[in-house]
Amino acid sequence: MASATGDPGLSKLQFAPFSSALDVGFWHELTQKKLNEYRLDEAPKDIKGYYYNGDSAGLPARLTLEFSAFDMSAPTPARCCPAVGTLYNTNTLESFKTADKKLLLEQAANEIWESIKSGAALENPVLLNKFLLLTFADLKKYHFYYWFCYPALCLPESLPLIQGPVGLDQRFSLKQIEALECAYDNLCQTEGVTALPYFLIKYDENMVLVSLLKHYSDFFQGQRTKITIGVYDPCNLAQYPGWPLRNFLVLAAHRWSSSFQSVEVLCFRDRTMQGARDVAHSIIFEVKLPEMAFSPDCPKAVGWEKNQKGGMGPRMVNLSECMDPKRLAESSVDLNLKLMCWRLVPTLDLEKVVSVKCLLLGAGTLGCNVARTLMNAKGFNMSIPMPGHPVNFSSVTLEQARRDVEQLEQLIESHDVIFLLMDTRESRWLPAVIAASKRKLVINAALGFDTFVVMRHGLKKPKQQGAGDLCPNHLVASADLLGSSLFANIPGYKLGCYFCNDVVAPGDSTRDRTLDQQCTVSRPGLAMIAGALAVELMVSVLQHPEGGYAIASSSDDRMNEPPTSLGLVPHQIRGFLSRFDNVLPVSLAFDKCTACSSKVLDQYEREGFNFLAKVFNSSHSFLEDLTGLTLLHQETQAAEIESHSVAQAGAQ
Repeated sequence: MASATGDPGLSKLQFAPFSSALDVGFWHELTQKKLNEYRLDEAPKDIKGYYYNGDSAGLPARLTLEFSAFDMSAPTPARCCPAVGTLYNTNTLESFKTADKKLLLEQAANEIWESIKSGAALENPVLLNKFLLLTFADLKKYHFYYWFCYPALCLPESLPLIQGPVGLDQRFSLKQIEALECAYDNLCQTEGVTALPYFLIKYDENMVLVSLLKHYSDFFQGQRTKITIGVYDPCNLAQYPGWPLRNFLVLAAHRWSSSFQSVEVLCFRDRTMQGARDVAHSIIFEVKLPEMAFSPDCPKAVGWEKNQKGGMGPRMVNLSECMDPKRLAESSVDLNLKLMCWRLVPTLDLEKVVSVKCLLLGAGTLGCNVARTLMNAKGFNMSIPMPGHPVNFSSVTLEQARRDVEQLEQLIESHDVIFLLMDTRESRWLPAVIAASKRKLVINAALGFDTFVVMRHGLKKPKQQGAGDLCPNHLVASADLLGSSLFANIPGYKLGCYFCNDVVAPGDSTRDRTLDQQCTVSRPGLAMIAGALAVELMVSVLQHPEGGYAIASSSDDRMNEPPTSLGLVPHQIRGFLSRFDNVLPVSLAFDKCTACSSKVLDQYEREGFNFLAKVFNSSHSFLEDLTGLTLLHQETQAAEIESHSVAQAGAQ
């Protein structure tokens, strides 16, 4: 209890301090504000809380802060009084510990004192109810450190109790209590508030009148010795008023001590017991106002809250145990992304990263490393039909293949980015075709023993556009598409896919192979490197304003200004672990590609599964005949024979 000492023959007036009540919603909202808005900003922020005067006996006087504390326009809960505050949120625990608490208290006290001197507190009594909150949020452990302060100005001399405190029912009749309730309710309704922190009272045996502080001159006109004021009191102790009375008594002493000898205080307590309203437990007492004049300097102030051990120190709340482990993992990823934006990459578009839906095809070494980097994962157990792996025409097998294709089509349709992370070349063909048809971004990764390739497939133009149309957002200035170099300034829609560099169709690559040839035998760190680069390539593409249509960066661009905040947006990354070297080649789409050429896509879009079944059940020559590779081979062989004949003739 804080006390004001009276004359030797009079009792001490003591005040019950506030107990801070910061609920989980407040800490959750602070977390979001810290991550999304405040970041590294330590500037003071306006917040607000409220207190209630209807608690049962035994409960402390609480100042509550909840999720709405950061919204200064949010309504105050019913039958509660608002309190305005300032949040000082520090970036480090050390800053929290070394913050100048004395200076912060003095600054807040000066603001209260100025509102008293200027009369602003009479117009807006909430200015007397200021509080401070010093915090540090450890968002990696969900430990929140805080120190709460409710600044209270100290009177320059003692404040003697003349009489009381006594219960209101010992001084007021039932009729007067009912009149008080009615008058208070009417004033609140007139002012459009749920509760008034302070109000003026006049009463006699037959009536009770109440008014606002700013009307004190007219309201108390003619009174000479004593005035009565009401305070909305959060304390429920029978002998002590709550903390909000302290600053009001300083105002009364400063404003009225020259006119009135004493002030009668009615600590208004309004609770509901068994469905009935009860204010009879309110207390009333009279105190003598000090006669000495105030200096212009701000009085001394107190108000820092004691910790749980009763000493002067901060408190800590640990919310990690009440957080779901899955939610903690998601929050950790979210935290890492948002921390990038604070200082390192302020232009990073997190929404594009967070909202993208990725489909990982392949759950082996590569797939697991990509999944670990993405932190997303929901499993589907299915088979992917492949060229060169015939589908038997028995009803069960054929229908199963049809269902697998339908499921794969649905999965690709419902995702934004498709990762191809399988072991064999042929297993990548069907998803490559479907994704190209549905205009989905494809990220492909493949491993050798000490080499790897990570690439994005060219993203076809939207179907409604003609061959001569530009892609959305204008991809290139088409006057000189290739520029000074053969592979410079190639836009995303002209880039090749995984199969574009091949002149043979995919087939069964595991037939007649030894065990080591059937498995992907790689150096231990290669999958981690390739998996991480696959994810980073996707994110770089997403950060480019043209997305998958972005012009491909090459090795020659390494010294140039990068096109995105995260750097280059290559077409391919080919790594050589034996030399610890990467190159960034670029390749054009092949018009005879067995996966993404228009002939394959047109046939798939017209015939659907019937076309796919022909591919699965035929030799690789079916796709080669369709795309023109067979004719290309024949022309190449004819040219070689002719060249050989010419060479022989020249030799003769």
